[in-house]
Amino acid sequence: MTKEEMEQLVKDYHWMINSVKVIREGMNEVEIGMTARYGLEAAMPKASGGRPGDPIHREFTRRERRLKKVYEYERKIQLVQERIPLITEDREMEVLHWLLEGKSLRWIGRHMQISDRQIGRIKDAVMDKMSQTPHVPQMS
Repeated sequence: MTKEEMEQLVKDYHWMINSVKVIREGMNEVEIGMTARYGLEAAMPKASGGRPGDPIHREFTRRERRLKKVYEYERKIQLVQERIPLITEDREMEVLHWLLEGKSLRWIGRHMQISDRQIGRIKDAVMDKMSQTPHVPQMS
């Protein structure tokens, strides 16, 4: 993974986490509201396929695409999370934490009482470390 790709993942991390949370909550509400659990409806066969012009089929397709997007966000979030242990220095860890919270370099600089340029250099060091392929110990 390139440094630029990792930087974009870190930049997008905060909103992806929020999107996954909101989408999951919404899907749970919909599943509860649309599932027949009692009476004759529960025993009736469920529709399969549907017609392309059918509004229920279109809604199902839309939600299915949205769910695939959630899985993509989760994969990207996991890539970032797997690389967090590569950051061991306190300053780097603090900058990474605030970046993952969606804070700007200027905000982080004011918070840590360090210049924006210094924060930028720390961020670059973090991205260099995180963009390297994590070393996985081999089993013997």
